[in-house]
Amino acid sequence: MRKRITFVNNQFYHIYNRGVEKRDIFMNEKDYVRFIHDLYEFNDKAFAQKFQIVGGRTPDYKKRDRLVNILCFCLMPNHFHFILEQLQDNGISYFMQKLGGYTTSFNLKYNRVGALFQGKYKAIHIDNENYLLHLSRYIHLNPVELVEPKWKERGVKNRKKVNEVLESHRWSSYLDYIGKKNFPSVINKDLINGYFESPEEYKKFVMSWLVDDMDKIEKLILEK
Repeated sequence: MRKRITFVNNQFYHIYNRGVEKRDIFMNEKDYVRFIHDLYEFNDKAFAQKFQIVGGRTPDYKKRDRLVNILCFCLMPNHFHFILEQLQDNGISYFMQKLGGYTTSFNLKYNRVGALFQGKYKAIHIDNENYLLHLSRYIHLNPVELVEPKWKERGVKNRKKVNEVLESHRWSSYLDYIGKKNFPSVINKDLINGYFESPEEYKKFVMSWLVDDMDKIEKLILEK
């Protein structure tokens, strides 16, 4: 049994979960958009209100009292990964509790009942910056399995195809890190960007793992 973690302010955590019985938790583009909208809207100490246009303009969210910094995320058909920094007491717990409302909306939409996720989300403390950097690229490489399911064990056969899927998978923070605006308001890139001279350097860092450091990849497959 995994030891329960006590979340500490200004510490970093790998948060992940998958669909019950490995079922899909995102059925189409609208589901992904809804979940990413929730990542932004629910990252506020105040109770989230329904998004709406006010007087022909969007509401001003600049004064939000954020619960967490979202450093990285990746949404896959049947699972998700985040790197979160807790900013205030119980911030991660409260944030994840609010995200849990996705199950209710999903069940209503698809006329189903019961749990959507495989138990409570998993959390692992990131205890050093080297681990955090390696984990960020592991998370951003998750979409590779959409075109090469066994790449973690066998390596990549078609590097060009892999690059194409990484740069076409919108449901991740990867595009923002390589200089292509996607969901910049959801994430905080400051810490990880501080280790790289440019977005291109971060891309090289991520892509180098497709051929090197396979032993490190194995150590970071934490959900297995």
